[in-house]
Amino acid sequence: MAMSETELLALLRELDDPERLEQPQHYDRAETGLAFSRLVRRLEVDFGAPCESERDTQDSSEYGRIRVPVDATICGTRIVVCVSKFGSLAEVCADNPGAFLGTDEAREEGALDPADLAAVEQALTELGYVSVPEELLESDYEGPSALEHFAARPTWWTRFFGSM
Repeated sequence: MAMSETELLALLRELDDPERLEQPQHYDRAETGLAFSRLVRRLEVDFGAPCESERDTQDSSEYGRIRVPVDATICGTRIVVCVSKFGSLAEVCADNPGAFLGTDEAREEGALDPADLAAVEQALTELGYVSVPEELLESDYEGPSALEHFAARPTWWTRFFGSM
């Protein structure tokens, strides 16, 4: 079941440790890598195509990204899934983070099909990830961490997916 915006904001605040910007205290790199590999395989099966991925992003709170290729999507726009090092947080976006104001706008503009989005969201849920909408991640950051060094206007995306 999807979490409400209030629940998601509460989770983001709970995961926000100002002493640990890049990764949480009990971060298990190997387990995160295994979970990420399961997600890559699942998306490849669901979309019937190899998905490009990058992992273990350095100097960032983002662990990695998976790209579902354009020829595997209904609308012909790649889907990008970003995975954080924090609490199995994930973000789904059309084309790239920031290319649209979120999945709602991408759907309205014909760049993201609801069935494709549902397939990605279902995979995330079944594999234990928490999908956080891009619209929420792009809202102003309201937590205890000092992020002004990393962005002029810190957002929740800066905190959980950005370079540190």
